[in-house]
Amino acid sequence: MARHDAFWLDEPTDYAQHGKLPRHIPAGPGPAVPGPLSITAATLDPGLLDLPWHVALEDWLARNLAALPRGLSRHTVRFARLGSAVIAVKETTGHAARHEYHMLRKLRRLDAPCVEPLAVVTGRTDAGGSPLAPALVTRHLKYSLPYRALFSQKLRRDTLTRLIDAQALLLVRLHLVGFYWGDVSLSNTLFRRDAEAFAAYLVDAETGELYPELSTGQREYDLEIGRVNIAGELMDLVEAGLIEDTVDPVATSEQIVDAYRGLWAELTRTDKLDAGERWRIDERIRRLNGLGFDVEEISLLATPDGTQLVLQPKVVDAGHHQRRLLRLAGLDVEERQARRLLNDIDAFRARRYPEADEDLAAALWVEETFRRITQAIPQELRGKLEPAQIVHEVLEHRWYISERRGANVPLAETVESYVEGVLRHRRDEAAIVLDPAAPAGVTDPPDRG
Repeated sequence: MARHDAFWLDEPTDYAQHGKLPRHIPAGPGPAVPGPLSITAATLDPGLLDLPWHVALEDWLARNLAALPRGLSRHTVRFARLGSAVIAVKETTGHAARHEYHMLRKLRRLDAPCVEPLAVVTGRTDAGGSPLAPALVTRHLKYSLPYRALFSQKLRRDTLTRLIDAQALLLVRLHLVGFYWGDVSLSNTLFRRDAEAFAAYLVDAETGELYPELSTGQREYDLEIGRVNIAGELMDLVEAGLIEDTVDPVATSEQIVDAYRGLWAELTRTDKLDAGERWRIDERIRRLNGLGFDVEEISLLATPDGTQLVLQPKVVDAGHHQRRLLRLAGLDVEERQARRLLNDIDAFRARRYPEADEDLAAALWVEETFRRITQAIPQELRGKLEPAQIVHEVLEHRWYISERRGANVPLAETVESYVEGVLRHRRDEAAIVLDPAAPAGVTDPPDRG
């Protein structure tokens, strides 16, 4: 299959001209008349050719669609099946589709949290030869949900706070790599559960631009856009009765400003240390690691009189705990999940194998804890949550019921209690809902207290 590099979008591979036409499904009486379809992709999945590109996206039949919860969008967006995977298809203009595809590709190379772009489809026409809107194709981020799907009846205040904190961290990470978003909002973000919090991923880069470095004005303007958009989104939820009555949309939207500025200051500030306080260098690095960031290098400048040191760390991308867990245990999970599992590995090592080195203890923990938990989950419930989130919740559940009982509870009993008391009542966050009219809400775990 021919390859096409995404950086040569002015010369797209025209798969129609190469005799690789999709098998069309007629939209009405008579045969479909395919147009000069063009699919631009880094690596083409042949399944893309089987989708009904000659039909407007809003008219795609249920057999082509995967009815996952959709966020609010100014464009028509649908989820479709692509073999065993799910893709998101968005109709937009040709220029916007190519620009967003290009931006997402660059962000992925920078290891920024965003969806994966797959293709740009242009040259679409309907059965009568009339032009249809170009489309951008991205891979659906498994276990992710739009913010409006993260509640069952009403969005709780603490859940909302966690979403805004995740949004602030996402904005900081994007700004650190020089990405100006231009349309910051909860609607343009997907959220995945990350231990007791959420991890946020950019899902709409249509208005974004990459720069070598953002100015303070660019960052502040992006932040103000986010504040205003979030306030409007919360007002809509209040109007619809989908949020707790005690939530003030405007005051709550200010939380992203406070969270962003606090995190940005911690990651970028310069410290002045007395010459005898060199231990504060290690303290600063540990604090940055605790936030999930690694430090690539440290710049230390002595003041002219030699009494002070000026400390400026160069912070690299988030994922400190993710990288450590991946190295030790081969598990690729979210950052807070990784931190929680690493803590359990450390406790497991101290309790069971105090003489073992870190690598061996991690391997034993995977066999004796992680796999025991995941394999004990009934097959029909394994799609409820991703495995790392299930293990995190089981460990939290064990602590909770052990504290209530006043004694350690065996792991097998903990898993059984968790499955019957918590997991069985959760909505399936991985499954494809076959009924497009099915409700999109997903319940949070029951409060413990």
